[in-house]
Amino acid sequence: MESKNKEKINYLTDKINQHNYAYYVLDEPHLSDAEYDQLFRQLESLEKEHPELIEISSPTQRVGHPIKSGFQSHNHDTPMLSLSNAINEQEIHDFNKRINKWLSQDRTSYVAEPKIDGLGVSLIYKNGHLVRALTRGDGYSGEDITHNIKTINAVPMILRGNKDNHPEFIEIRGEIFMLKSDFKKLNQVREHDDEKVFANARNAAAGSVRQLDPHITAKRKLSIFCYEIGSSKGLDINSHWDMLSYLRSIGLPVNPLAEKIDNIEEMVRYHQTLENQRENIGYEIDGSVIKVDDYLLRSDLGQRARSPRWAIAAKFKSKDAETQILDITLQVGRTGVITPVAKIKEVEISGAMISSATLHNQDEIDKKDIHINDYAIVQRSGDVIPKISNIIVEKRPKNAIRFNISNYNCPSCHSVITRLKGEAAYRCDNHNCKAKVQGAIEHFCSKNAMNIDGLGIQIVEQLMDSNLVKKIDDLFTLSYSDLVALDRFQDKSANNLVNAINNAKHTTFPRFIFALGISSVGQHISKILDKHCQSSVEKLSILSIEELESIDGIGLVVAQSIIEFFNSPSNRKILNNCLINGVTIEKTIFKNSSQFKDMVFVITGSFKEYNRTEVKEILEKKGGRVTSTISSKTSFLIVGDNAGSKLEKARAFNIKNINEDQLESFLS
Repeated sequence: MESKNKEKINYLTDKINQHNYAYYVLDEPHLSDAEYDQLFRQLESLEKEHPELIEISSPTQRVGHPIKSGFQSHNHDTPMLSLSNAINEQEIHDFNKRINKWLSQDRTSYVAEPKIDGLGVSLIYKNGHLVRALTRGDGYSGEDITHNIKTINAVPMILRGNKDNHPEFIEIRGEIFMLKSDFKKLNQVREHDDEKVFANARNAAAGSVRQLDPHITAKRKLSIFCYEIGSSKGLDINSHWDMLSYLRSIGLPVNPLAEKIDNIEEMVRYHQTLENQRENIGYEIDGSVIKVDDYLLRSDLGQRARSPRWAIAAKFKSKDAETQILDITLQVGRTGVITPVAKIKEVEISGAMISSATLHNQDEIDKKDIHINDYAIVQRSGDVIPKISNIIVEKRPKNAIRFNISNYNCPSCHSVITRLKGEAAYRCDNHNCKAKVQGAIEHFCSKNAMNIDGLGIQIVEQLMDSNLVKKIDDLFTLSYSDLVALDRFQDKSANNLVNAINNAKHTTFPRFIFALGISSVGQHISKILDKHCQSSVEKLSILSIEELESIDGIGLVVAQSIIEFFNSPSNRKILNNCLINGVTIEKTIFKNSSQFKDMVFVITGSFKEYNRTEVKEILEKKGGRVTSTISSKTSFLIVGDNAGSKLEKARAFNIKNINEDQLESFLS
């Protein structure tokens, strides 16, 4: 009897998986929605009666349990690099010329695909089974979103075909997106339920894959197209076009609009056709991606620090629309910079409803002769940030009003604002300005700073409105009883936030210094200061401007900002309160910190056992300096796979190379 039930379960599973393949990969559905639902319910019912027969890869197991804490981060086996852009047809021509010149040939074959406005994802399969899915992240590491990716029926839990033929390991890159029709339906539901609607389909997709509860993700229809293999073991494919065919054969959807292209004329035609058909495509695209087809040629071309030479993202012209400027308001950033924002008559551009546009500063307003009540052309710059591209002067109404920031006070605290000599921006100098304080607190909690999970913009605003938090150090005095009494907080959420704050107290010098928001002191500068000050905040606070300027990588502007910060009694008090309330700085161990003193390194290519950031940090901790360009001063070139022109330049300068096999012994 059990074998019959098992046989029936296997039959239903295969039938459902076959339909998913036909629907999402072949675009040839074999079943109606009602027939599919009936099969699914039969499988659910049978598995409920015989839970011992449920397989983890069953279609019914796609929606699992919510994860209890935040997202875990994992390194990408091969970095997910971004692409350089071409913003017009001439730059597409230039890209083709560079490729042909580098390869010393007259013609190169390419593959072109639509550039989807979505969210990059990495799917990792071992022996044909999906084991992990990661976001792109910073290109070198991403967040584990496996629990949400499993809810997407288009992503196979087990690859199709003979299981003995699947590679031992394969990492596949794809783009998660939401169809325009599904996005519209989602917003209609949210509007009906009095929930905030999503600004655009990309935000909706990104928000969906970062849910802790996969049941929420499953309710939002997400789609995916796969476009690249990051790395693999036991797979031999020699071209991009063959790779797309292979992905389709193992059950992964690839974009049917992809084309093989043999010359520059076809390349430009493809891009123009795609742009002309943009509105008729069922998902948002903002350009075309053009890649060299032959993998051997790609290897010869290599890559730059952040992008491969063998591919380019050709962007469409920014979409624009006519609207009217209803008002100009001011916003205050955490450093006190006042930014003018145009409030416009709502208009739809690229699937997003636009109701405001940045005006940057007073110089921009004067240059474009922008008045309140003017009719204007608003444009989504790069299809992301709305801006006023130009004013329709001939339609200027009689009630148009000239705007000047100098006539206003700070919109948050009503203090006088000033424009420093040599700067374009006006600033609020009031240290207690609520908007500045809130911005500082949000920055302090952010991922690259103290990384306090759960302290988003709305929660920070709520804590400030409740007078529980007035400065960043007040975060470390929050208690469970403070939080549980607030709206939106219950027993679990209050405990989670208290635990997140306590966990963040144990931090590193670079994180803490970056979190303090010292003007001009970013993550890189914080790491330089860490080494010089030996992880001591006290030592940093007493350095003179001359001592600061003598540190390699620290200039006059940064030095003055640090001096100004520590000369402020209020900043000193906040800093001391953080330490008194439990913040501890983990001392960075710079092993053999003088081992590579006076040595200059350049890193090129990708690595199997390391990522480039790790190599850079190790070299810097041992006293070395890492630069991005080869010169006569370079001591060593660290060479990974797919090394580019830097390898040739290093040979020209007779610079020693260290490959990955030699790297471990060299570092130790």
